[in-house]
Amino acid sequence: MFKVLRNWMHRYFSDEEAVVLAVLLILGFTAILTLGGMLAPVLAGMVLAFLMQGLVNALERWRVPSKVAVALVFTLFLGALGVFLLVLVPLLWHQVITLFNELPGMLGKWQSLLLLLPERYPHLVSDEQVLQAIEAMRGEIGKFGQWALSFSLSSLPLLVNIMIYLVLVPILVFFFLKDREQIARWAGGYLPRERALMTRVAEEMNRQIANYIRGKGIEILICGVATYIAFAWLGLNYAALLALLVGLSVVVPYVGAVVVTVPVTLIALFQWGWGDQFIYLMAVYAIIQALDGNVLVPLLFSEAVSLHPVAIICAVLLFGGLWGFWGIFFAIPLATLFKAVLDAWPRREPMVAPLL
Repeated sequence: MFKVLRNWMHRYFSDEEAVVLAVLLILGFTAILTLGGMLAPVLAGMVLAFLMQGLVNALERWRVPSKVAVALVFTLFLGALGVFLLVLVPLLWHQVITLFNELPGMLGKWQSLLLLLPERYPHLVSDEQVLQAIEAMRGEIGKFGQWALSFSLSSLPLLVNIMIYLVLVPILVFFFLKDREQIARWAGGYLPRERALMTRVAEEMNRQIANYIRGKGIEILICGVATYIAFAWLGLNYAALLALLVGLSVVVPYVGAVVVTVPVTLIALFQWGWGDQFIYLMAVYAIIQALDGNVLVPLLFSEAVSLHPVAIICAVLLFGGLWGFWGIFFAIPLATLFKAVLDAWPRREPMVAPLL
């Protein structure tokens, strides 16, 4: 047993750089797990600055002075934030309030539709099954109402946190963009001088994570806007709210598209029933999902490291359980980091015992 363990340690941890990299990764994950809540504004500012760094670099390649490029990108960021707060948030809030007011009517209509199933399909659905489904639906809606009430009663601390984010995050984004080289030199001063392995992994991850995060942001924007235009053109209620859900659903591969289909289908059924308008809507929605999976994703993530679907699902479950939504969003970059470290990890041939 000890011989096997010694051979394994010799093969994977005989290189000093590998040991240092492993220690740094463990310390980094531990710091995020323990201090992530307190440092959330800093982490959010770093992610946003990372997203906008590509645009700053593009402007600098066009011979725009660095300070001017940072000022232009930061102004664009503030403009987008203002549009989100002044236009999109009120629209979404209005549709959420309207949806809550119409939930009792929706529940009654869904009950009437469910009660028709035993008459039309007596061999497949019984009255008892329908009544059980209705009771389960009422119970879930009751739980959701209790959660909404408790959420509204405890919303004051949430509003305070939002105000803190709205003040701190833009300031942090500005300084991360403006002083990125100074911050990088300061952090590099605490790393070992011999860090070829860390540099190789960092360069690979910078390319991969930048491609993923920026591509995922563009995918969310394109899917959300296209869905809103299609739903609004067809006259579907709560088009902005459903478009936001469809846009965010692309964060979770495979599962998100299936989950978000449920509210889209239910609201369309409540509004139109089993009519031609419902069929048109579902056809358009299926086309959007097909274009996203077969055109947009290969175009945006052509340079991303390919991961097996099992690895993606495991990463989503693991990091989602640790960090919630943000863990789900960064599950693929973190899995890519793990894969890049494994690929770059130095290995030595296992020791072979001498022949007697």
